[in-house]
Amino acid sequence: MHKLFVVSRFLCNKIRINDLNTSNIQKRTLCLSAAKYAESEETNTDPKPTILVEKDANITLIGINREQQRNSIDGATAEKLSEAITQFEADDTSPVGVLYGIGGSFCAGYDVKELETEAQRGSLNFLLRHEGSVGPTRRHTRKPIVCGISGYCVAGGLELALLCDLRVMEDTAVLGFFNRRLGVPLSDGGTIRLAAAVGYSNAMDIIGTGRRVYATEAHRIGLVNRVVATGTALGQAVNLAFSIAKFPMASLQHDRNALLDNANAYNRPGFHIAVHNEIMNVSAEMVTDMQEGVKRFKTSEVKGPKTDAWQVKQKSIPDWEKVEIEIEESNKRL
Repeated sequence: MHKLFVVSRFLCNKIRINDLNTSNIQKRTLCLSAAKYAESEETNTDPKPTILVEKDANITLIGINREQQRNSIDGATAEKLSEAITQFEADDTSPVGVLYGIGGSFCAGYDVKELETEAQRGSLNFLLRHEGSVGPTRRHTRKPIVCGISGYCVAGGLELALLCDLRVMEDTAVLGFFNRRLGVPLSDGGTIRLAAAVGYSNAMDIIGTGRRVYATEAHRIGLVNRVVATGTALGQAVNLAFSIAKFPMASLQHDRNALLDNANAYNRPGFHIAVHNEIMNVSAEMVTDMQEGVKRFKTSEVKGPKTDAWQVKQKSIPDWEKVEIEIEESNKRL
């Protein structure tokens, strides 16, 4: 009985390689931001793993694998993600990790079905988990992690992306704290990390309105580090990870720790106090708001969405670029 995890690889960019035999720089193919999980016939009854881990040379790839739920995270998945990141941190052969979502979206936040159960109980205990409700978000990771963002990266998913050191975002991806509409508070370090990344005013705008944030704005305000073509986030994130991992790690870790100690709200004592305040200031009134918010969400799901809220629109290609593509394709056939 065995499982086969296959990651498709191809060139995400148009990379021209000249004199390959004489070049002393090895070109790497990039990873497609989609992964397939194949099982042998005798393991068809096994549950599909919600977190997938593989190694690409010395880079650890951690994939959220709940495609049908837009990679939303329930309690069991959060625990498995924490375990995967802890194992990566303990792996001396892997200096940098990559976190991504399988199947078109990074992460749609906390699982709504589990959220509904908690709301019906009148409980916010899921917010009080030691590591965090969507992963190990209430501490700093011991090693750098690059995040590959595709599709939707919203609510707790955005808090999970903010946990990472660097973020690579596809040009059609969407960020935002959509939990604002359900009355669910941020509880995974989002208030601290977002403000540290983009400043108080921008953070208040994004958190307060619960609006969508698209790639151009996200890059402009420093919320993401790279904007890449649709379908290439994982490959570009892996490339960025390799560009870090090639350096001596002792000095890099020293400098990273210094940044965490000194950069705004990332100061370690201040961070832990801020996370504690973020969680412990949750009130009973929020439970009521959350109950009503889940009811509204379920009603909108039954009636059908009034907008294209969950539709990720593909980037339109101007006519001149279509002509260039056709010319290039015809030249390849010659």
